[in-house]
Amino acid sequence: MFVELHLIQNFAPSCLNRDDTNSPKDCEFGGFRRARISSQCLKRAIRQHPSFAEHVASGIGNRTKLLVAQLQKALGAAGKPADQCAAIVPAVVEATMGKLKGDETAVLVYLGSDEVDRIRDIILAHWGELADAAKAGAGKAAQKGKTPLQTAAEAAAAEFKPATKAADIALFGRMVAENTSMNVDAACQVAHAISTHKVSMEMDFFTAVDDLKPDDEPGAGMMGTVEFNSSCFYRYALIDTAQLAENLGGDEALARAAVEAFLRSSIAAIPSARQNSMAAQNPPSFIFAVVRNGSAPWSLVNAFEKPVRATETKGLVGQSVEALVAYWDELAKMYGEEGIVAKSLTALGDADLGGLKAAKGANVEGVIATVMAALTGGGAA
Repeated sequence: MFVELHLIQNFAPSCLNRDDTNSPKDCEFGGFRRARISSQCLKRAIRQHPSFAEHVASGIGNRTKLLVAQLQKALGAAGKPADQCAAIVPAVVEATMGKLKGDETAVLVYLGSDEVDRIRDIILAHWGELADAAKAGAGKAAQKGKTPLQTAAEAAAAEFKPATKAADIALFGRMVAENTSMNVDAACQVAHAISTHKVSMEMDFFTAVDDLKPDDEPGAGMMGTVEFNSSCFYRYALIDTAQLAENLGGDEALARAAVEAFLRSSIAAIPSARQNSMAAQNPPSFIFAVVRNGSAPWSLVNAFEKPVRATETKGLVGQSVEALVAYWDELAKMYGEEGIVAKSLTALGDADLGGLKAAKGANVEGVIATVMAALTGGGAA
């Protein structure tokens, strides 16, 4: 099955996702400049939101270059000498993940805590031979030009089988170029959020006062500019529940928990950039979920190919909702709704919901309950 999530979310002046010049990210769509929040930014906000971990007992993974330090700490807690850890751990990590740069992996590696624990346990199980190989001399060449420690580390690393119960890795996938056996095909696609309307970037000129500067000395202690915009975004995400369950080793219960965690945290999570100075804590105004079995998913972004415009009687949110609903109705008329197991929405305001009016429920809990019931065979379109 596929689970789709469509959100309309209007933000106050903000700079939620910045580019390399500290400007809000943007793009051109439909021939007009739009505000944009990258999928990477959204996924990080989602997986780090407290509600995600609350609903998956397996916890979440960590993306880091500091795996060596993490394992050295764990082995130190197990009573292993620091000097031996300093020699053994980098050799095993290199044999498992690829070349190191100093004591860090060359790239960020994305691992669940269960996988880190398994690497630790493998090192502990082979501690004797690894310690002996390290003692034999890291500079002593062995077969094929490898040191005894490298040979022992590769033998130990061969026992590591990449697989994790970390729900975020199962959802968002993993790629390790130097060890393709670590790769996990993502079960979730997250689109870049774009504004439903054309956008103009604005500039905030700010000054800061030096509190200890004498009153007779004019001028600010510092000054600068910050770019921002205020935008109504369309957000879209898609989960392949079969791929998700496969990534989690066939654990259907954990896969369902991961779907619920994703839905709840997607609705609640907001990127954190410049929030202390702008406080754009604006929840979605429209939430629409669809469960499909065997039919092709529909992103509704083309509802906004022609940008919406606010009027005196209806703002950007209302216009965006009505454009989305009208586009859905057109798609349903053209392609039919065969394969749709369930659909549910909740919305603020009084926008015309067209053919989706019957799918409206009272609140977010109702939308999530409909999706979860459909995934266990109890849903209806």
